[in-house]
Amino acid sequence: MIPPEVALDDEQFVTRAQAGDLAAYESLVARHTAAAYRTAVLLGAGSDAEDVIQEAFVKGYRKLDRYRGESSFRSWLLAIVANETRNLHRTRERRNGLVLRAARVEPGAEIVEDDAVGAVLAGERRAALVRALRSLPSRDREVIVCRYLLDLSEDETVTMLGWPRGTVKSRTSRALVKLRGLLAVEEVSHG
Repeated sequence: MIPPEVALDDEQFVTRAQAGDLAAYESLVARHTAAAYRTAVLLGAGSDAEDVIQEAFVKGYRKLDRYRGESSFRSWLLAIVANETRNLHRTRERRNGLVLRAARVEPGAEIVEDDAVGAVLAGERRAALVRALRSLPSRDREVIVCRYLLDLSEDETVTMLGWPRGTVKSRTSRALVKLRGLLAVEEVSHG
């Protein structure tokens, strides 16, 4: 047992976890749960964010032998969270398609939008930002979330999204222009 005053960095925990030390992986999970949760919520997981991060942590543990340290453990793990959130969106789209087909058959059925992100992000300005972010295409939203809401570096964003650096740069620039435009429209219509 390591005395608590000797702080280990992520790489030391990863090395121990790769050698089978479950407590080391639990320490990594504890260290990165808040960032993982924030990532899932901001990418649209809403009330399913806890399920998404739990699945991501399980997959991360199973894939730990593939982690080579080319990027930070944090960005590697957040890439898994992002993938799990995308999987959730695909599942929701299939489920919503079924609900829409059922609603055509059963006119009284209602579809209630998941508003958990709005509940998590309080305040009128944040609500406007969330509305504008939701209006962006998913790839634009992902790059904005990574760079500005999760405060990831360009390198971490490249790792998390699995895109070439040039794509991250150009998409960030274009997405910011779109977001500013949406926020200006939002301000006029709600202001």
